[in-house]
Amino acid sequence: MNKTILIVDDDDILRKALTTGLRGEGFDVISSDSAENASDVLKRISVDAIILDRMMTGMDGLTFLRALRGAGNTTPVLMLTALSGPENAIAGLSDGANDYLAKPFQVRELILRLNNIIRKNTTVGNKMPMGLTFTDNEFFISSNQNTPQLLALSGEEKKLLQHLTSPLGNIAPAAPMVAKRLRNKLNLVLSHLDIITIRGRGYKLIDKSATPTT
Repeated sequence: MNKTILIVDDDDILRKALTTGLRGEGFDVISSDSAENASDVLKRISVDAIILDRMMTGMDGLTFLRALRGAGNTTPVLMLTALSGPENAIAGLSDGANDYLAKPFQVRELILRLNNIIRKNTTVGNKMPMGLTFTDNEFFISSNQNTPQLLALSGEEKKLLQHLTSPLGNIAPAAPMVAKRLRNKLNLVLSHLDIITIRGRGYKLIDKSATPTT
């Protein structure tokens, strides 16, 4: 069965382009030119994911998203915005977005990210470790009490952490110093995570809170 996507964007040209691109990839698409209209749609129809523009006339995307999550709706949301930078990604993630994509973007990248958040919503094994989020090509530390915080990593450290979490349990080779630096940074903010050495193969990220002691 095709996945149904709700596009919420007041830019007619972009909305039509996304509709065409998504339908070409086999998605069923519903489009709305305002958050208010989207709210009415969601009262009648259940969708698999929402593509949501942040800045719209009338109710803005963040307000819509907060109301959606406040009502208990957990539909995956990919937020679009002309605002770039980690601080804007943090705002979207803090209010409940599953991923964040800055304009301009390629439709192919949007589709890949869309498939990713849908898959994560339906496949438990693909979820990130507790407290860790990856979006907009950055890792963030999150908790129920605080807004997400950017995890400052070097390019090598980020690449290693991507390998180790795609999915959790992957074994990845790396220079010992890179693995050590990444381990130290994670230990400072997420004490339940650790990086262990798998002799002859590389490194593995483990969640100690979910791993029995042997």
